[in-house]
Amino acid sequence: MTDQVRMAPEVKAVPETVTAAFEDFMEAFEAFKDVNDRRLGEIEQKLTADVVTRDKMERVNRAVDEQKKLLDQLVLKKARPPLGSSQGPGRELSPEAEEHKAAFDAYVRRGEDGGLRELEAKAFSGSVAADGGYLVPPETDTEIGRRISIASPMRALSTVRTVSSAVLKKPFAASGLSTGWVAETAARPQTSTPQLSELSFPTMELYAMPAATQALLDDAAVDIEAWIAGEVDIVFAEQEGDAFIRGDGINRPKGFLTYTAVAESAWTWGNLGYVATGAAGAWKTTGPSDTLVDVIYALKAGHRQNGTFLMNRKTQADVRKFKDADGNYLWRPPASAGQPASLMGFPIAEAEEMPDVGANALAVAFGDFRSGYLVVDRAGVRILRDPYSAKPYVLFYTTKRVGGGVQNFEAIKLVRFAAS
Repeated sequence: MTDQVRMAPEVKAVPETVTAAFEDFMEAFEAFKDVNDRRLGEIEQKLTADVVTRDKMERVNRAVDEQKKLLDQLVLKKARPPLGSSQGPGRELSPEAEEHKAAFDAYVRRGEDGGLRELEAKAFSGSVAADGGYLVPPETDTEIGRRISIASPMRALSTVRTVSSAVLKKPFAASGLSTGWVAETAARPQTSTPQLSELSFPTMELYAMPAATQALLDDAAVDIEAWIAGEVDIVFAEQEGDAFIRGDGINRPKGFLTYTAVAESAWTWGNLGYVATGAAGAWKTTGPSDTLVDVIYALKAGHRQNGTFLMNRKTQADVRKFKDADGNYLWRPPASAGQPASLMGFPIAEAEEMPDVGANALAVAFGDFRSGYLVVDRAGVRILRDPYSAKPYVLFYTTKRVGGGVQNFEAIKLVRFAAS
């Protein structure tokens, strides 16, 4: 028992490099496999696992999750370069961009909007909304969008369209043209007209309002653009990630889990098909991975080759224990830092907004999200400076307009934790 406790991995101090974090994660995963193999052996011999082994299994599983979380955070941090700087190779700005950057900096720091007004008047820009506000410089706008795509798994997985209007309308042919074989001299009857569906994706306003003291704004050493992007990117990503999965479509994008889900055998266009696990609120006791095989092959081949599993961290802890008939683990760790783990050969994306395993829960999604889900961005991120509402702080009312919804109902399948 003493040896067992000694073998249990612990979450180490935060590593300084991605390489060190990846090594710690792989070490934790090897310990996980050892303990899980022991647990499965005890179940095979005694029909139940020892209490000490079960407790250790849970501790090891949590340790693997924590190490993976640390690794993800370091990879994310490494992917964030300095923002808005004209220093270094590839970062030089054009004279026009430098002028706009300087005018924006004067507006943010001191509230001087004359420079921005003159620049946007020259460009015949419609960037000043009815309630005020200015577009951020292109460098800041691009950086916010890029950093969100790293932090929000749904944005990274989906197709993203940038529009200049409030609504994107997309025609879609649910059924293709009629065709047929004919002899060389036979008549060619007219084919039937395809039925077009119009999908509408309105953009909704997403906002954040970071606050700064005037002393911070007066400090010339502070990169204001980087500060604003750093303040808003994570909160924007959290709100978007939740909306793309669970949003009800009212003042926010419509998440794919809020569309009507029907059994795969009864699937029709406009609904998402699901495969039931065969056990109420749980995986099947025997052959739990059969459900994953069924949901993989519920997708047509064209979508299946681009398939990705989407689930939260707790559900991934369950599937990490699954083995095939030869005793090989179905869950595989990432091949290198920054790469996703895989399940049965398909990548796994973690989204904490996905529900936990429970009665009738749609806790696992598998699909070609690039084809299945559309994210609509209205061009531009706006900032309105407010030095009056929360003295002595200066508020920066930052807004962007985002929409989203399912665009191809064939491309996403769900797993429902129910008997049928």
